[in-house]
Amino acid sequence: MAGRRPSLVVVDNRKELREFLISRRAKVTPEQAGLPTFGGHRRVPGLRREEVSLLTGVSVEYYTRLERGNAQGVSESVLESLVRALQLDEAERAHLFDLARRSTSASPARRRPAHRVRPGLQQLLDAMTDVPAFVQNGRLDVLATNELGRALYCDLYDGDVVRGAAGRPPNHARYTFLDARSTDFYPDWNLAARTGVALLRAEAGRRPDDRMLTELIGELTTRSDRFSALWAAHDVRRHTAGTKHFHHRVVGDLTLDYETMELPGDEALALISYTAAPGSTSHQALRFLASWATSPVQEPASDQVPEDRPA
Repeated sequence: MAGRRPSLVVVDNRKELREFLISRRAKVTPEQAGLPTFGGHRRVPGLRREEVSLLTGVSVEYYTRLERGNAQGVSESVLESLVRALQLDEAERAHLFDLARRSTSASPARRRPAHRVRPGLQQLLDAMTDVPAFVQNGRLDVLATNELGRALYCDLYDGDVVRGAAGRPPNHARYTFLDARSTDFYPDWNLAARTGVALLRAEAGRRPDDRMLTELIGELTTRSDRFSALWAAHDVRRHTAGTKHFHHRVVGDLTLDYETMELPGDEALALISYTAAPGSTSHQALRFLASWATSPVQEPASDQVPEDRPA
């Protein structure tokens, strides 16, 4: 895989809308939708187009046009009926609206995600001395971090494969799929892989004209079969709050709660911080990591591509 040459993936939002609707329709059974079933063989998984039409209150022809990627003139009420019929969560709902808007030529282009952070944001990060924290954009580029955040994600900063082209910031998706050390760092590597792809899929719906994003997707699709398979699933998600597990090469196992705070004054940027329960072993490990961060002894980088794990 490592020898293959990356290619540029062009994000076609009409195609994305079509495939997203088909993939979500396949996930909902008639029983889940409250529709009667009469047995017999069904040629398609999940709902038929006719059943989606019945649930949304639009004609089969109209829904078929939507599923072909033509959302010209579609109303918000129709999109909301699709959200209910396909039982979409909040991330999927936002993705559907993004794809519907962007599948028409009238949709205004958004600003590209930033590549740098303001000095004030870096000062804020540096003042957060007791928690790992960093700022990233929708491409999962790490644009700034504090000392403890750099210590937690130390592998991001000593492997060229994580940065891609010269001068670009380290990237979480490259680390997950192209750096062999990620399989040790993430005890549940498959969950980390699915999450990263789902976040990139949602970002591609918001910003299909972001060339650096499409280059990243093309590179990962070419170099990782696992990424390619997950990308084809069209799953999306939000990254707001929760718990993550790590196995750090210096302090061992960590269970950390994370919070994601969007930065209204910096479009497409988010500040992510980690905390551990007071008195827990993870809390003690973070304190040790903070002291290690002042004089770290880094291990040699490894640019090996991780073996693809089964789903």
